[in-house]
Amino acid sequence: MSDPVFLWPAKGLTLADIAGLTGATVPVGTGERRVSGIAMLDQASPSDLSFLNKPAHALAARATDAGACLTTAALAGELPSHTAPLVVSEPYTAFVAVARAMFPDALRPSSLASAGAIEAAHVHPAARLESDVTIEPGAVIGSGAEIGCRTVIGANSVIGPEVRIGRDCSIGAGCTILNALIGDRVILHPGCRLGQDGFGFLSGPSGHTKVPDVGRVIIQDDVEIGAGTAIDRGGMGDTVIGEGSKIDNLVQVGHNVTIGRHCLIVAKSGLGGSASLGDFAVLGASAQVADHVTIGEGAKIAAGSGVNRDVSAGMR
Repeated sequence: MSDPVFLWPAKGLTLADIAGLTGATVPVGTGERRVSGIAMLDQASPSDLSFLNKPAHALAARATDAGACLTTAALAGELPSHTAPLVVSEPYTAFVAVARAMFPDALRPSSLASAGAIEAAHVHPAARLESDVTIEPGAVIGSGAEIGCRTVIGANSVIGPEVRIGRDCSIGAGCTILNALIGDRVILHPGCRLGQDGFGFLSGPSGHTKVPDVGRVIIQDDVEIGAGTAIDRGGMGDTVIGEGSKIDNLVQVGHNVTIGRHCLIVAKSGLGGSASLGDFAVLGASAQVADHVTIGEGAKIAAGSGVNRDVSAGMR
């Protein structure tokens, strides 16, 4: 059995193409050299692009087989003669730009259906779809749901009644979306759960009485949410995820939580009900934020932290 390659580059790039993307200085006479893959220094072949941004990796650089390498002027001399040095001020930033251009399909969940196909899904007659929406086999679209153009709904996903999903979104396989308004260019990886009720009970001598949650989940533009993450709908208000925020796998977001713009929340973190994160706040892996706690703008919470009091803006 041959080893499969799951993500092929859309096209190879010449070193001149890479210079156009990144502003890199290319050695004379190498502009037409072409690379078709990306790799770390110690795994690269002559058809690969790599990067060198730290002196600690100089030993690997001297032994690399890479055809070209993004690096700084100070480190370019560490590369062997067969590796073309592409000199930039920020090698890794340039490398990411090139990788995005070469592998656009790696930026969102892949699709099982051809663009615009909906025949193998169950779409309620009262749902409203814009042009070029793709709905994969087994997905269910509820009454009154609205889905914007060029959005892809993954296999076996469930989009509840009246849910709104914007344009150019990618909803991975097996997601459930209820009571939610979703903006444009949002990515949900497989198995996300949005809009279910929160964990709210009134405890008493006879047991625990469920408190109804009647709010919504609002996901603003350019948000990305990792596999298996659960975001509860609001109680009497809304649960809100601000534009550009990125949430990793297996994160729990409780009801009425407000997450600001461009926040980063790493895997297995949890936010209790009515917690709040300011813009550009960061939660390290497995950080736990208690209910009603406010994390200020730009604050960074270390992995494994338990936060039960407010944190001021910019604190670490």
